[in-house]
Amino acid sequence: MPSTVDHERRDHDHHVQAMFSSIARRYDLNNTLLSFGLHRRWKQRAIAQACLAPGHRLLDLCAGTGDLALLAASTSGHGLIVASDLNSAMLRVGREKARRRGLQHDAAFIQGHAEAIQFADRSFDAVTVAFGIRNVARPEVAFAEIYRVLKPGGRLVCLEFSQPTSPWLRRLYDLYSFTLLPRIGTAVAKDRTGVYRYLPESIRRFPDQERLARLLDAIGFSPVTYTNLSGGIVAIHLGIKPEPADLLPAAGAASPTWSEVAA
Repeated sequence: MPSTVDHERRDHDHHVQAMFSSIARRYDLNNTLLSFGLHRRWKQRAIAQACLAPGHRLLDLCAGTGDLALLAASTSGHGLIVASDLNSAMLRVGREKARRRGLQHDAAFIQGHAEAIQFADRSFDAVTVAFGIRNVARPEVAFAEIYRVLKPGGRLVCLEFSQPTSPWLRRLYDLYSFTLLPRIGTAVAKDRTGVYRYLPESIRRFPDQERLARLLDAIGFSPVTYTNLSGGIVAIHLGIKPEPADLLPAAGAASPTWSEVAA
């Protein structure tokens, strides 16, 4: 019988996916406008940290319209590139982008849930997730799933909004995020769901750089490092799944809860 947690997770998923479906067609345009074009540079930095080599297999989780997957697919010598997202409308936009760029045979777009990745253990050399993990109901479960599907020595690259490092930038960023961003995003996307009010709140609730690093360390990634971009507005967390295989957490080991690091 489904538990209260299961109902809450399904309600969360339904609510978030309805919002993103409503803005899928204008999502890329708004990303460019609202980040002043910086999101492209941030994503290039993230894919560089994946250190993809010829034949490597990459999973881009919470892929949205597939920017990171297509960046990887545009490089020579790549192996399997998979873009996975729960939202079918976003995936349709991603497939269209791949066709326009002639990359439709270089990246596969599939529907999947970050908390239950449909691939076998140790399937990928790298997993990327950009601006999507904070929209998952249980990010700690998603990170544990990422750990599972990575090969030993594999790399998690998490690009996410974080906390500006200076007080004056934090105040300026809050003013922009909670005042200008919702107005611009809503007007451009012609949105009626409130997604551009939800997004700044989700950033504020998300753990800062140090707390997210501690979560990844507790799950088993080692070492865990992070790089601040644009004064800490964005951070790239890099986690390595250790080698050899006998360093993996014991089967059934409890993952840290999100509340333990997000409080």
